[in-house]
Amino acid sequence: MLLVIKMGGSILKEGASSDFVSDLKEIIKDHSVILVHGGGVEVTEIASKLGKEQKFIMSPDGFRSRYTDKETVEIYTMVMAGKLNKQIVLALEAQGINAVGLSGLDSGILRAERKTKLVAVDERGRKKVIDGGYTGKITQVNTGILSLLLGEGYLPIVTPIALSQAYDPLNVDGDRTAAILAGALKADKLILLTDVEGVVLNGVCVSKFSSTMVREVLPTIGGGMSTKVHAGLEALDQGVKEVLVTSGLVKQPITLALNYKIGTVITIE
Repeated sequence: MLLVIKMGGSILKEGASSDFVSDLKEIIKDHSVILVHGGGVEVTEIASKLGKEQKFIMSPDGFRSRYTDKETVEIYTMVMAGKLNKQIVLALEAQGINAVGLSGLDSGILRAERKTKLVAVDERGRKKVIDGGYTGKITQVNTGILSLLLGEGYLPIVTPIALSQAYDPLNVDGDRTAAILAGALKADKLILLTDVEGVVLNGVCVSKFSSTMVREVLPTIGGGMSTKVHAGLEALDQGVKEVLVTSGLVKQPITLALNYKIGTVITIE
């Protein structure tokens, strides 16, 4: 079974790394895994230390995202592909896991169309059109190199940076990256690890949704979780069998999710 797992930047902090990595070591005995990681908080922290304050914009659909100009995309690439990706590689290698750290730039694993314009909403709800900067929408996945690595028993760790048509790095959303990779590789499951227990409605974590049901409640789901749900729906639309949204801050987070003991499951029906 092929699993694509997206982990947020908080998963490897504050002692969570040992639980996650230990669980992952057991999982790869029976399953192939591709790992996609986040790390936006650390990008913001390091950018601020370098004197580059970060700007965030809100889309009309309620998605909050980093405004990525040229200097920001350089810092983003440095931190995500250079620092965080290699920290994860080291954590996995220390446990005997054959990990290969990659960005979407390597062999054009992720190719994207640069967004020329973005629509942002200000504090008063007014829309404005701004330059797209260095953000992109993934249009193509080089599955060959990932399949090759998986076939040889390696665990690819992918940083969500894509290659533009002009060969510039582009910031692409990590959850959507994981969904698109899962769809392109015909993965069995997409697992979105976060810092909450799952999709929560009215204070209660919902254990299972059909895609139809979750679309109906999307307007009531908070911005951060809404991005993950949208990514999950995208994966299902591409043929992924199940999407699991769950906490990565517990012991055996992957195993428990696969056994439906924690988190939220989203299926087509």
